[in-house]
Amino acid sequence: MKDTHIFAEVLEPKALEQFESAMLQPFAVKGALMPDAHAGYSLPIGAVVATDGVILPSWVGYDIGCGMCAVPTTFKRADVETNAEQIFKSIYRAVPVGFSHNKKDSVWDYSALAYTPNLASIFARNGLRQLASLGGGNHFIEIGYDEDDAIWIINHSGSRGIGHAVATHYMKLASGDGKAREGHFGFAVDSAEGQNYATDLSFCLAFALENRHQIIQRVVHEIVHYCEGYADYGRLINRNHNHAELKEGLWIHRKGATHAEAGMMGVIPGNMRDGSFIVEGKGNPVALWSSSHGAGRVLGRKAAQVTLTVEQFSKTMRGVVAKIDAETLDESPFAYKDIFDVMRQQSDMVGIKHYIRPLINIKG
Repeated sequence: MKDTHIFAEVLEPKALEQFESAMLQPFAVKGALMPDAHAGYSLPIGAVVATDGVILPSWVGYDIGCGMCAVPTTFKRADVETNAEQIFKSIYRAVPVGFSHNKKDSVWDYSALAYTPNLASIFARNGLRQLASLGGGNHFIEIGYDEDDAIWIINHSGSRGIGHAVATHYMKLASGDGKAREGHFGFAVDSAEGQNYATDLSFCLAFALENRHQIIQRVVHEIVHYCEGYADYGRLINRNHNHAELKEGLWIHRKGATHAEAGMMGVIPGNMRDGSFIVEGKGNPVALWSSSHGAGRVLGRKAAQVTLTVEQFSKTMRGVVAKIDAETLDESPFAYKDIFDVMRQQSDMVGIKHYIRPLINIKG
């Protein structure tokens, strides 16, 4: 019997089937499902699986390095509330969202990073133009306040088209038939393919972090047009939740799960209405040193569009300046699990340091 633990109290059958299928693989040693777990691609979102000698691109996913950054600021809550509409519009002008990216290259010195010729070819297309762009789906920028009225800037984004292209390339190699298809296909970590994937994975993690940094810098630049203050970058928190890392001889794959070693700071978002939590990891080995990466969906995007209404969405979002229409209906709070229940279910994984209530939310 393999060492597994399911923390989720609400879990649809498909997610459980995906997890059990993954744990049947001979190289899968330990596994855990976080409280926000739901069905995903090959592996459930919210799954953490430790493998022996094998690394799997599909268990990391397409958005390599997708994650969270949060930074406290000295901006005054009253000033941000007064100027919320203007700040909201300014950020949309400054940060490309959805499928858009910048018209010019952003500046980033990546000369110290290793990468393969294949990634170099992918990056040369428009890699630097994708920096400081948000993307779509559940990626967001949030400006909110904590229990002391301190203003925080929080960003959820990833490696954009770069990570997707890298993941597609290695999934095709791993499947053996040149197709990026769902399944538990991986590489021996000491093989040429395994080493190449690990190299390009590290590059994409660095790219995703730089993307979040540059987005936050642009947000700060827009806020200072209306409010006095600055971001305390010395206290910036970064945690990605789509990665694989070597620990104690095993490869820990996190697919939509936050790294939560003892003392490690993290960010767990809820939804557009309920805000986010700044947390400190407790290093729970049963959870494979992880926690949830958010609230987790209870309605898929298509189901949310059919089931929910814009009127219902708008009513629950009072007090938050956000894009509330048919395009963002699948990001309604009603499409997600109750974040307060999710936080309760992982009290052995993380401790809550701050609760951030949203004032402004930017979606792709």
